[in-house]
Amino acid sequence: MTEQRYLADSTVREFEATVERSLDDRVVLDGTHFYPTGGGQPNDTGTLRVPDADGDGEATLAVVDVEKTDTVYHRVDGAAPPAGTAVRGVVDWDRRYAHMRYHTAQHLLSAVLLEEFDARTVGNQLYADRARLDADYPKFSETDLADVETRMNGLVDDALPVRHYTMDRADAEAELDTERTRIDLLPSSITELRIVEVGDADDPFDRTACAGTHVGTTDEVGEVTVVGRTTQGSETERLTFTLAGT
Repeated sequence: MTEQRYLADSTVREFEATVERSLDDRVVLDGTHFYPTGGGQPNDTGTLRVPDADGDGEATLAVVDVEKTDTVYHRVDGAAPPAGTAVRGVVDWDRRYAHMRYHTAQHLLSAVLLEEFDARTVGNQLYADRARLDADYPKFSETDLADVETRMNGLVDDALPVRHYTMDRADAEAELDTERTRIDLLPSSITELRIVEVGDADDPFDRTACAGTHVGTTDEVGEVTVVGRTTQGSETERLTFTLAGT
């Protein structure tokens, strides 16, 4: 199974790998830093550099989609290189970094809504230029939205550290606040959790089970603008926000 290297270090932009399987236009690598679609975060794109037919240079294949099922599959824009081929992966960093910023901002928003309104996050979707979050709440006022935006930008300015670690699920359920970590949203088949924390290690502002990519400190998120809300049923509100420079 593909080693999911992006979970250990989301800052890597280029990496070496070997093709384990080749399936028409899909490639399975022994390890990857390309993030597959999941948890509301879109897949990475980029390129695979492979030796050309003469062995004197490199050919370039665009990575157009990445998905994780039994392993991680990279779909390319041409014939997949055969098993055993050494490749160099290059991640589209602008796209990835935007996702990292938005995913970290979503954690801040989820924590603010839970703390200020007792509103649990029930869904989210990130893009490279915006994000949306669905909250279990009847209706936010314009004043509420302004207050949320102010609070989020204060957390950004605080440059809080963001870190991650793995934890046995049973230990996490026994020791952590499951309301905040949202462990109940994960399939029971997941027995080891990746925990992402924002803030002081002894008293984090947010602690969430998450397999996404994030920035190192909250000031990398940049200025947050809450652009609006829509009602998604009688008890669900959808908030949309953008980040400066995206």
